[in-house]
Amino acid sequence: MSESPLDRVRRICLSLPETFEQEAWGEPTFRVRKRMIAMYANAANHHGAGSHALWCHAPLGVQEMLIHSAPEVYFSPPYMGVRGWVGIRLDQVEDAELRELVVQAYCMVAPKRLQAQLG
Repeated sequence: MSESPLDRVRRICLSLPETFEQEAWGEPTFRVRKRMIAMYANAANHHGAGSHALWCHAPLGVQEMLIHSAPEVYFSPPYMGVRGWVGIRLDQVEDAELRELVVQAYCMVAPKRLQAQLG
């Protein structure tokens, strides 16, 4: 049986130290120390996104670079795009790249002590 897009996101996000899932705005969000690092966007529920996606924090300039280099994979999500968050179409990205982007988002808000546990 194949892993659902949400189960895939959970596996990656919840593998990070002290990360937990909390529903907000009708969607699962992933947080560390109450600060959101990512939000799952169900295609059926969220602004006609067209596919299952993950929205996540991105370092300054990364959103623009990713969207420019691969617009079929990355997009500026509603509401959060203006804050530099990047949308990732889950059916267009492999686990390794998705995990790298989630770890970047995590490192933007997690305390240094937790970041050190990543190795």
